[in-house]
Amino acid sequence: MLPYGGPSNPSVPQGLDDPEFELRPSSLQRSVSTSVDPRTKKTKAVDLTAPPFTKEYIDQYRHRIKADPDPEAHFLYAKYLIDAAKKIGADAKDQRAVKKYRDLLLQESLKTIRRLAEQKEAYDEAQFFLANCFGTGSLGLQVDHERAYHLYLQAAKQNHAAASYRVAVCNEIGAGTRRDPQRASAFYRKAASLGDTAAMYKLGMILLLGSLGEQKNPREAINWLRRAAEQADEENPHALHELAMLHEMQNSQLVIHDPACAKSLYEQAARLGYTQSQYKLGQCFEYGTLTCPVDPRRSIAWYTKAAEKGDAEAELALSGWYLTGSEGVLKQSDSEAYLWARKAANKGLSKAEYAVGYYAEVGIGIKQDIEFAKRWYMRAAAQGNKRAMNRLTEMKRMGNKRSNVGRPTRQQAKDECVIC
Repeated sequence: MLPYGGPSNPSVPQGLDDPEFELRPSSLQRSVSTSVDPRTKKTKAVDLTAPPFTKEYIDQYRHRIKADPDPEAHFLYAKYLIDAAKKIGADAKDQRAVKKYRDLLLQESLKTIRRLAEQKEAYDEAQFFLANCFGTGSLGLQVDHERAYHLYLQAAKQNHAAASYRVAVCNEIGAGTRRDPQRASAFYRKAASLGDTAAMYKLGMILLLGSLGEQKNPREAINWLRRAAEQADEENPHALHELAMLHEMQNSQLVIHDPACAKSLYEQAARLGYTQSQYKLGQCFEYGTLTCPVDPRRSIAWYTKAAEKGDAEAELALSGWYLTGSEGVLKQSDSEAYLWARKAANKGLSKAEYAVGYYAEVGIGIKQDIEFAKRWYMRAAAQGNKRAMNRLTEMKRMGNKRSNVGRPTRQQAKDECVIC
């Protein structure tokens, strides 16, 4: 049992060592391991996948690049300087001199990128990169959305897919330019046609919902969502989840109802780290839906993955599992049940606010405190939570009489939605 000032962070369930949930190697590790020719390890040649960050190497690189007419080579040199400025001289005694040298490297990098972006035959990758710098205020630049938009637009004119997508976003939300839904839609279409995954998904949703002034076109929408799903990655898993929801619907009239296909798509998105799909799979294995068996271990594992990324619904679901435990899988813990619910409630999830009130009223994982419970019930009620409203009404009717609310069983927690 914990006081209010107890540990603020719940622990993560241990022992979920199913191979299905092994961590994937990072993209950096994969790219290095697959791109380095083993033969290069037998020589003293510089491994360009991990170039050294020394003044000697920088001077050699600078001299070598001067006579190279390829703008991409100069752009890669500029990006290398940015990396070097972050890492060079970390162990040097004179950090003041190191900082001065790092600043010089950043200035040289910015000068190179500006030249590439503004020269007569401008390099679109440099324009896109510089636009991002103006948009975020990196490399010492002041945030300037208008300048960023201009550069995105210039790169988009050269058919740069990602820049075309950014132009669309700017026109949709009015960043650096006025809002123009029609122009935004046109650039989303252009970016999608150029192969930008995020634009494919966005265009699919525009046509599915009929937003940005576009007429609904379900057939074309599904086509774009499928294309986005085919090239989904860790940054763009959204189309997989959207298609899964469509296949899960029994009367969507857009795609066939196919629970097994929906499950497969959710799994693909979940493995790419998409928290909504991870939470969904937690539900599937908890309740045995979408062809999934009831499997507490997998349910808890998927909920944990989503909860670790701050998904409030998953945090509350873990609270429910800790409330009752699962034999051989998860040890019952009142304190963990309370902490996970409190974490979700702090994010404003009304169901979690109700749960915290319930825990406080009964004394689960926290000292019983009726006034504290009322405060959380009122937060939930303010968001329209009917169970919280009913509980407040009942508490008012009971007055100072002791509450007879008891601990729920696992089935009661599920059936009566004490937690969920």
